[in-house]
Amino acid sequence: MNSQQLYPKHKNPLLVKSEKNLPREVAIIGAGTIGPDIGYYLKTSLPDSRLILVDVVESQLKKAEERINGYIQKSLDKKKMKPEVAKSLTDNILYTTDYSNLKNADLVIEAATEDLNIKRKIVAMIEDSVREDTIITSNTSSIPAERIFTEARIPSRTTITHFFGPAWRNPAVEVITWAGVEQSIVDYLRWMFCMTGKVPIVSADKLCFILNRIFENWVNDAVLLLNEEVTSRKVDQVAREFVAAGPYFVLNMTRGNLIVVKTNTQKMNEEGEHYKPANLLRSVDTWFTLKPGEKEEVEPETAELIRNHLLGVLFSQSFDIINKGIGTLDDLNLGCIIGLGFRKGPFDIMRDSGEEKVKTIITGFQKKRPGMPGIEGEYSSYQNFKRNILVDEMDGVKIITIRRPQVMNAISDEVNMEILDVLKENESDPSVKGFVITGYGDKAFCAGAEIGKFPQLLGNFEGSVQYSRDCSLLLRYLDSCSKPVVAAVNGMALGGGFELAIRCHKLVAMKTAWFQLPEVTLGIVPGIGGLVVPYRRWPNGSKNFHDMLRQAARLTANDAFDLGIVSALEGDYYSLIQKAVQEVKEMEEKPIPRIADNPVEIASLEPLESPIAGKLPLSNEVVDIINRAIQEAAAKSSFEDALEVGYLASGEVACTESAREGISAFLQKRTPDFKK
Repeated sequence: MNSQQLYPKHKNPLLVKSEKNLPREVAIIGAGTIGPDIGYYLKTSLPDSRLILVDVVESQLKKAEERINGYIQKSLDKKKMKPEVAKSLTDNILYTTDYSNLKNADLVIEAATEDLNIKRKIVAMIEDSVREDTIITSNTSSIPAERIFTEARIPSRTTITHFFGPAWRNPAVEVITWAGVEQSIVDYLRWMFCMTGKVPIVSADKLCFILNRIFENWVNDAVLLLNEEVTSRKVDQVAREFVAAGPYFVLNMTRGNLIVVKTNTQKMNEEGEHYKPANLLRSVDTWFTLKPGEKEEVEPETAELIRNHLLGVLFSQSFDIINKGIGTLDDLNLGCIIGLGFRKGPFDIMRDSGEEKVKTIITGFQKKRPGMPGIEGEYSSYQNFKRNILVDEMDGVKIITIRRPQVMNAISDEVNMEILDVLKENESDPSVKGFVITGYGDKAFCAGAEIGKFPQLLGNFEGSVQYSRDCSLLLRYLDSCSKPVVAAVNGMALGGGFELAIRCHKLVAMKTAWFQLPEVTLGIVPGIGGLVVPYRRWPNGSKNFHDMLRQAARLTANDAFDLGIVSALEGDYYSLIQKAVQEVKEMEEKPIPRIADNPVEIASLEPLESPIAGKLPLSNEVVDIINRAIQEAAAKSSFEDALEVGYLASGEVACTESAREGISAFLQKRTPDFKK
């Protein structure tokens, strides 16, 4: 399958208008390992819904109830959940052995053991108990949908939804598209999962799908590495370069030895002897591995051997998934990060390693493991994709979605360049009316800019100033872009995210969205336009901007609308994008709003004797720099000169002790203590 077959409409799951509401009643079949965790995720995401947990064994249901209650109690103890919310959750969960309780379920997820015959029997029992419009899915990690559902009475409403552990917290979920399912069901599931905080990725209906092909072979080959010199502890130590937890730690945690044996035996029988499971997986119960924080000394030669073998199997399976059209480059890359705990996606690791090194590793691996997949065609084809954004089209408008859910859609130099590339590639295309920039999901437009190189530039005035200029390439392009660009603010827009949004020609926002410039709490300033642009575009809001810049005050979407910053407020994501597209079309025939190229009058800056953000005392020296920069920028006769004031302020702040303290505290995850 190619990308168009996997995603025939839109990559962003919220761009499709759902004909169904979020489910009000959900059932999970199987109260064993993962079923209760899936149920807890759904119940906390849909607190008003009814959850039905079904199992044939009463003791399993009792254990499931204890586990879910344990999760709730932990949330209460950590003050992450209010008592009334906890009560509403527990009051509306049914633990039962009776399938007749499924009669009103909108969605049923089968999460029983990995046995095809058992799954088919359960599907038949579900179909006998539910309405004809009930959606039925299976949480299998390896069995294709066609094998499970081909005998279903209504196969068009069925598919695989593969969760990853712990399912209540891990955001990844694979949604499988197969010949028997209606596209509307796949679209709905993607929409529903995204609305409830998951990151759905679409897989073709192939054995083990996308991420399990990576994981099962990663751990199988880790076991094949073992000998007198290569121990499980050493493998886990080296693996930590690439993942949060080594393969043996994960095998112990999931008790996954026999699952890997079963899955790889299946792959061996269908795809070749090279997938034969390691014999040790059958005989070892618990592996010797590292505790969190513990380290193991590994000889350099041994470390290189382990490293190349682990990368070899990772690269091999990544190539295979793409070669067979099982998934897309961007989904595989992101899925490994959010679903499997990789620090970087496999194609990022390849890019960092360089083509020559990658080819050396994969060639050496294939010699050791004859039959294993490798590169097909041009190597460059595996690197030619957008890693951080999705690009869709709606009525001739390009919808650019920042998809970095693991960091609340925070931007980086790479994100900015990807957006810039899309603008440049399409600006001269007469069929493209304009652009909309938005964020993935319904919580965050963009949580700000990553800290990037700034820590390295502390104390370096010229370097910091130039870095601010360099980070402004996308924003300067937006200033002069000949086609309209609208920001569809779908949630929080913080720091650099706010600076990005206000450089778009218009803003529309969700009613629940909000804006903030929190840089002052880090002892720094928003140096790529935040000190300048708001005042030049909306001088009537200058008092609000003073508070945002000097005390990190929040600006709600309603207040932004009243000030004219936001041109429209919408109640849901789909309507937001529709409105943004409409705004683009309306600007086609009108002059695009440009930022004022003349001095502006702003409200007076009242002195702040003890600046504070919430309960955090702020740095007086940083607030003084902000005050001077605001006034100087507002008085400049040109927009270019005003922006330069912001860049210089960023350099000045970088040389203060406050910036050093604020950035250090951020990196060390502690509260800063500003002395000045």
